[in-house]
Amino acid sequence: MANISNIIQSTIASAERVFELLDEQEEVPDSEKAEEISDPEGNVQFQNVTFGYKKDTMLIRNMNIEVKKGQTIAIVGPTGAGKTTLINLLMRFYELDDGRITIDGVDITRLKREHLRSMFGMVLQDPWLFSGTIRENIAYGRAGATEEEIVQAAKAAHADHFIRTLPDGYDTILNEQASNISQGQKQLLTIARAILADPAILILDEATSNIDTRTEVLIQKAMNELMKGRTSFVIAHRLSTICNADLILVMNNGNVIEKGRHEELLAQKGLYADLYQSQFVGTTAQQKAI
Repeated sequence: MANISNIIQSTIASAERVFELLDEQEEVPDSEKAEEISDPEGNVQFQNVTFGYKKDTMLIRNMNIEVKKGQTIAIVGPTGAGKTTLINLLMRFYELDDGRITIDGVDITRLKREHLRSMFGMVLQDPWLFSGTIRENIAYGRAGATEEEIVQAAKAAHADHFIRTLPDGYDTILNEQASNISQGQKQLLTIARAILADPAILILDEATSNIDTRTEVLIQKAMNELMKGRTSFVIAHRLSTICNADLILVMNNGNVIEKGRHEELLAQKGLYADLYQSQFVGTTAQQKAI
């Protein structure tokens, strides 16, 4: 009886999840006259954007941001401030409640989702690799890439050296969890993949947070190479990594409450200055303790 009771409870919980998924609203279909941007430059604009996961609770209200081609935009703020939501809206994983987002002057709702997302390259905090050779993992960034292009991308990402030290080089097969290489090496491979994809816009989600200090230097060099000439959105937790950003957006409760360069925001002595000082003081205290 006890075993059957457990099975019934598990079945009910599973059924609730299934029906919750079935009850979700369908994705808004692409426009019949969907456009494509033949040569995207990376100019992005948020115009009076309003969004909430629930209709009665708006997370973002009347947000206005203008990002020009080649600029690096850092997004900082406490947990739950809306940093990731901003990126999800940009890639149209959610539809806006009001306002619009444009890329090179074209409203993203007028673009095919597949085409829109092809303009972005992403390097996330947790790198994703699949079971296959290192060559195949890098080549996943762009269909039809040549051997020379794959090697050049690996060199630009500072990954070529460690790949060639492996017994099978580029033919080394990664297992299911890619646990046969280190966390830093995984991240270098995802950066090589992004370099090969050659996107117009980059999204970097604190790609160095799980990495040791020595490897972080390599990854930072690779990321700097990747960001050259590209519009980049950097979600930052370690504020020391975004001091040179062209524009820093400080978010809290879904709103941009401060924006400017690093020195300007420190001078304002607002939330950014508090976050920066808390990290700096915390780091100093740890160093003294060691």
